[in-house]
Amino acid sequence: MKKWIGIFVIAALGAASGVAALDWLRPEKSSNLFPADQKIAHQTANMMSTPPRPASLSKNNVSSAVNAPDFVAASAVATPAVVHIKSYFENSSSKDPFGGLFGDSWKGNSSRAQASGSGVVISKDGYITTNNHVIRNADKVEVILEDKRSYVAKVVGKDPTTDLALLKIEATNLPFLSMGNSEEVHVGQWVLAVGNPFNLTSTVTAGIVSAKGRSLNLLDEEFAIESFIQTDAAVNPGNSGGALINSNGVLVGINTAIASETGSYAGYSFAVPVNIVSKVMKDLKEYGQVQRGIIGVQIRNINAQFAESRGLKTLHGAYVNGTIAGGAAHDAGILPGDVIDMVNTTPVRSASELQELIGTFRPGDQVKVRILRGEEIKLLTVVLRDREGRTTLTKREHSDTDYNAVPENDLGAKLEQITFKDKFDMGIESGVKVTAIGSGKLFEAGIKKGFIITQINKQFVETPADVTSLVEDADGSILIEGVTPEGKRKFFAFDY
Repeated sequence: MKKWIGIFVIAALGAASGVAALDWLRPEKSSNLFPADQKIAHQTANMMSTPPRPASLSKNNVSSAVNAPDFVAASAVATPAVVHIKSYFENSSSKDPFGGLFGDSWKGNSSRAQASGSGVVISKDGYITTNNHVIRNADKVEVILEDKRSYVAKVVGKDPTTDLALLKIEATNLPFLSMGNSEEVHVGQWVLAVGNPFNLTSTVTAGIVSAKGRSLNLLDEEFAIESFIQTDAAVNPGNSGGALINSNGVLVGINTAIASETGSYAGYSFAVPVNIVSKVMKDLKEYGQVQRGIIGVQIRNINAQFAESRGLKTLHGAYVNGTIAGGAAHDAGILPGDVIDMVNTTPVRSASELQELIGTFRPGDQVKVRILRGEEIKLLTVVLRDREGRTTLTKREHSDTDYNAVPENDLGAKLEQITFKDKFDMGIESGVKVTAIGSGKLFEAGIKKGFIITQINKQFVETPADVTSLVEDADGSILIEGVTPEGKRKFFAFDY
């Protein structure tokens, strides 16, 4: 792996472990974003290599100190609402399964392992937001409040596409943070990062907003949304899921990643904007899963060279490389070659900003999209859809544990209807994807996770129910046809 490919360490910071990755709203990855010879480093700096020493205030810097911003009030508001999270999970070896990403915060033995991060209380009745990677794969999540009270948390829901998760503890009258508006966050303003780096509880660091709308291609998920707030506030392993607040103590982001060669702070950190956080938390609380509005476009940023090659009159906006047939953008009249430069009344300056804006809407929502097409300016109404092309909202009825488990049936697999991207990438019209697999008929036949079933006994399948029905109705041998994640067509047969 080339040297700079993993320089962004998912907040594992965290000391714990839409529109997009589908590339249907994710900007194309840039191979020259960083030098190509930089490696991921997985070790945590020894924070105690230099003994602590008292600070002193010289006469020369008294005047500067007098004029320095005062963060005492904001810190007093935030620290009681930021919690320490410990995740416990099974581990088959004594080696850190996360490759050192969690620094000193990971502990493991032959059977159990522990990772830690931070979280933010967002309601007085015990709802807490954190990063998905902090609690991913955990079979037990412990929340420790600033006053040292400890609770076992329930995972209400997770959203890997934004690296966010919602927890619930049985507590009342908790201090919590109010959510701000990330559109009102400006480059150059002061912000504070609050969390538990290196298990040092209630740590506050200060910096400024260095940039907005950063897309780092960190989240390898379909429909991933990356439009990070970049700051120079010091963030380290253990800060994942912690608060980024403004000078008034209002939440403006959730700390998620750092740019580092060592796994520890080296100048820049990145936070999920609070507008995305707010929307995801509401969805998880109400529906148990995220209601992601999908516009159905493949986009990229515009630079001077690209604008000249395409005859574009602007360097701002998101250039439409393509649309998905039957998708929201296609049906609204958006064409390849269009430039999206506004959603409702909010300007769009980059592909990641379009991701962030669309990510705050749900399927069925109507948005006004302004496009530039040659010399023309058009205002189109787009009705957003979900990843299956629906405009209705769906609710997950089962628990988080049940949702992620492999069903105990003869097939031994978890099946899901394929997405628009699957259809486009594989050149197929319908199918059912194997998203998890355990002991059962499919595993015994040689089928692996990610395989897409297109036909059973020469009959096309569209839904998981089709698979179950055709298998149960079969008389004797079953022939399954489909495509592998690499796009190769394969056949499997077994007796049922």
